[in-house]
Amino acid sequence: MSPFKSSTGIPENFAATLCYLFPMVGGILFLALEKRSRYVMFHALQSMLMFGTLALAHMLSGAVPIVGLLASALLGLLSVLLWLVLMFHAVQGRWFKLPWIGGFAEKQISKM
Repeated sequence: MSPFKSSTGIPENFAATLCYLFPMVGGILFLALEKRSRYVMFHALQSMLMFGTLALAHMLSGAVPIVGLLASALLGLLSVLLWLVLMFHAVQGRWFKLPWIGGFAEKQISKM
């Protein structure tokens, strides 16, 4: 468990895990509430961007006949795997960055 607490009073690693545990809602909530911890803000923004991108990809794959069904199934599998991996790293206190999305999230957080 992280000895550091976020401005919400929750340990940083647990707050970051909650950003992923409740896709989109957790990210939005902690991005709005967190004022101090860059670790929590990073994971909140990365969570929102990742799950938002996956949701958009799911919607677009539904518009493509036949191939879209396979793409949707693969996106579902990818979503679950990323969800588990990101929660695992967040609860351990690691700054695990996804390609492109993680870098973008980190740049945005450094501007805050």
